[in-house]
Amino acid sequence: MQSSNEEFVRFLGEGSFGSVNLVRYSNPNGSSSSYLSAVKSSHQEDCDSLQSELKILLELKGYPNIVTCLGDSLQEGFSELGDRLYKLQLEYASEGSLTAFMDKYPDRKLPEPLIKDFTKMILRGLVSVHGHGYVHCDIKPDNILVFPRPRSSSYEVKISDFGNALEVGEVPMFWGSGVPWVGTPLYMPPESVRYGVVYRTLDLWSVGCLVLEMYTGVSPWEGVRLDLLATRLRCGEAPEIPESLPSDAKDFIQTCFSRELEERGSAYELLSHPFLPRSEVEEEEEEDKKTRNSFLLKLFRRRSSNKKPRTDDAVVISEKKPLNLRFFPAKASQFKTTLNQVLRLKFIPLKKSTNFNSVSVH
Repeated sequence: MQSSNEEFVRFLGEGSFGSVNLVRYSNPNGSSSSYLSAVKSSHQEDCDSLQSELKILLELKGYPNIVTCLGDSLQEGFSELGDRLYKLQLEYASEGSLTAFMDKYPDRKLPEPLIKDFTKMILRGLVSVHGHGYVHCDIKPDNILVFPRPRSSSYEVKISDFGNALEVGEVPMFWGSGVPWVGTPLYMPPESVRYGVVYRTLDLWSVGCLVLEMYTGVSPWEGVRLDLLATRLRCGEAPEIPESLPSDAKDFIQTCFSRELEERGSAYELLSHPFLPRSEVEEEEEEDKKTRNSFLLKLFRRRSSNKKPRTDDAVVISEKKPLNLRFFPAKASQFKTTLNQVLRLKFIPLKKSTNFNSVSVH
């Protein structure tokens, strides 16, 4: 059952914790304004997962390349069968998922400039996710949404579906010998079937799988049976990278597929990989930074060259022990006499009511 200001438009998809529908919401005050929302619905038993996803999305709200949730709480409703439902409103991606977007291209292969742009956006999103202490755990084409940019022929991608996300270092409750995967098996690294602990580098392996798929048009591990995949990962294998790929793309994917977690680096470090060219704005900022550093270095050298070298006498004096001076109070007459002798100062007497003398220098 839906409220009076909701209108079901169409079914968008289904995941492990619920379904996603496109819903049109109208203004309850009777005006003609309305908006579309992708509504993720779950039953009572999966409510915890949806609540966890909402918590993470609220923390990441406003960060680049992360899907935006609408509202700050789950909505409650009922299905046609009378079952209680919990709903999470999300912004609607009119181009659909990356999977649907790739299906529009011949052999599902994306143009290289688009691959690089999408990869950079996904890494920017992961910088925010990892910076908040989370690992997405299910980076794959189905969970990357594509948005058309207003008044432009370009696109923007955003990371969605945080239902499997975990905190860094957390051990998944469902991990075990029977289910040796943290996320979707085809996009998971060796440690996901070996350690049972999630680290940020898990998502970077998945990014390598994504880049490979955008180039080749086929899923990683194409033709490999799922029951043999865990064994091949444990034996040190990774998805095959075609020799026909550009050298910088191959190096980027190989970095993501590194067996040693430290060698994969971080999402932030991968943004500086030669595979991902910098924008004009980033290049200008880098050039300005170099100019400022060069100016400061020249200034430092100039100041250093103008410093007077220490003489031997100065060295000797500086190496002596500091003098221990002791001061003893003197009478006023003695004090005046000393000043007259040393500074040749003339004292002008003040009014009798004043106990001090002003000093005039001649």
